[in-house]
Amino acid sequence: MLKVYLDHAATTPLFPQVIEKMTVFLQEHYGNPSSLHSFGRDAKAYLEQARAEVATLINAAAEEIYFTSGGTEADNIAILGSAATTQKKHLITSAIEHHAVLDTCEYLRQQGFELSILPVDEYGMVQPAVLAQALREDTYLVSIMHGNNEVGSINPIRELVELTHEAGALFHTDAVQSVGKIEVDVKKLGVDMLTYSSHKINGPKGAGALFVRRGLDVQGRVYGGGQEKKLRSGTENLPGIVGFGAAAALTALSWQEDAKRLRILRDMFVAEVLRTIPGARLNGHPVKRLPQNANLSFDYVEGEALLLHLDMHGIAASSGSACSSGSMSPSHVLQAMKLSDNWLASAIRFSLGYGVDEQQLGYVLEVLQNKVALLRKASPFYTE
Repeated sequence: MLKVYLDHAATTPLFPQVIEKMTVFLQEHYGNPSSLHSFGRDAKAYLEQARAEVATLINAAAEEIYFTSGGTEADNIAILGSAATTQKKHLITSAIEHHAVLDTCEYLRQQGFELSILPVDEYGMVQPAVLAQALREDTYLVSIMHGNNEVGSINPIRELVELTHEAGALFHTDAVQSVGKIEVDVKKLGVDMLTYSSHKINGPKGAGALFVRRGLDVQGRVYGGGQEKKLRSGTENLPGIVGFGAAAALTALSWQEDAKRLRILRDMFVAEVLRTIPGARLNGHPVKRLPQNANLSFDYVEGEALLLHLDMHGIAASSGSACSSGSMSPSHVLQAMKLSDNWLASAIRFSLGYGVDEQQLGYVLEVLQNKVALLRKASPFYTE
């Protein structure tokens, strides 16, 4: 039995070079980067090298990068930290955001802000005309993700940013899924703030980053030692940050070739699923999607049951966001796309990445064909 990991959207295995660099760092460089002695200066040098590496990946300046514990904290700082510096009381997000954004926006609504949640089209994308209608004079922030974590659809961020700036508001994007998978250039996108995370690009968990455009006023949400220029107090997770930097440097060199390889594998896999399994469908945009993502539904099949069958055959996939994996509720993303209950209940996310090859996908296809057929035979509603 093969072991096949197809849940790279949830987290990724570490690059061997990242493990090696972190191991050496943990053994030899244990100073606090805030200390003035040589041990501290040594640690500080590694911190700033990692900051430069993480910045280069998105074409930002090193001074515009603030390290956090991950994407969730970075989203919180962006939304809450910018709210603390304005008198405006309206913010906009979309129905397909990660809960790190949705729940933070809901918190502000409870504090007296007005919140607009934009609907999406059948592909899970925000259309510029919809945003244009929602923008107001008192809008302080628009937060819309770049590539969706469940269905992989890519939003037209540049167009959305232009509309937002014309209205005098700031724009934040959660790019946790897109950084390292497609081109993410903060200058080309024009965003004011951008979130990304180490463990989505084959780096360690526990390290993330928030890009804040130079000159933008964002207030810290954690108080104490004043690290990260007072935006995120607390001694930095330096081993994690060093690993993040190493992963970012490697990703910057390889993402284009990796994206091409994954897109070919993904398209081949999807085509074979749709050809050989009747009643299967691809969720999300067929073209404007992240290269590693394949979100598929199978009519007359219960998704959780299919996941268990796949797992018993060594195949890891997902029914949606790993952060919500304990919930049995239908995907809010697929609900926002207005999928029927049948497609909602059977959706499975296969996300490719480092180490995935054609042989593995062939094995997954074979198991998938057998288990979908098995589960349909057990359904009282299915007729061939």
